[in-house]
Amino acid sequence: MRRSACLALLVAATGCGAAHLPDPRGAVAAYAEAAARGDADAIYEMMSDKGRRALSRAEVRRIVADEKDELVDKGKAVTAPGVVVRSRARVRFADGEDATLVLDDQGAFRIATADALPAGAHTPEQALEQLRRVLARRSYAGLMRVLSPATRSAIENDLRGLVTGLEHPEGLEVNVAGDAATVQIPFGHEVKLRREAGVWHVEDFD
Repeated sequence: MRRSACLALLVAATGCGAAHLPDPRGAVAAYAEAAARGDADAIYEMMSDKGRRALSRAEVRRIVADEKDELVDKGKAVTAPGVVVRSRARVRFADGEDATLVLDDQGAFRIATADALPAGAHTPEQALEQLRRVLARRSYAGLMRVLSPATRSAIENDLRGLVTGLEHPEGLEVNVAGDAATVQIPFGHEVKLRREAGVWHVEDFD
């Protein structure tokens, strides 16, 4: 990606703390005008805090000086007829999870993605991140959503057989050996239990 493209991506309009959310098209138009003038300082002032950490004012001036023509073309492209400008907000919660909101045509924010409602992963890395988050939440429902359809079906079938086999636990044969016990469940399942401090716990099942 060229430096001018990176610069365009680092320019952002902010207004989360304002009583009135600014129209993002105003920021797009202002960026296009600054690019057409070759006004590096104006572009720098429009950049987000993250953008300013990535590029200093001097670096922005060098980019604008070296690639003014490309910036002008990009400015024209973002203001061309038919271009759709959408506002997005990312909310990060204290536990590290986040949600992405999109501003609709009626001026209301709608949920685009949320950790509890994950969108389809478009890269292996996104799938792994979703897996990490559902495991951190200990979310069975979330885990089922990130598994492949075949794996999800196999797990659900196994669990369904286990649930059916445990419908009448009083009729099952329990083999107890001291503080350990094993139970053969119909449909080929086995449950292992262990007694600790007088309380029986499920130790493993398959």
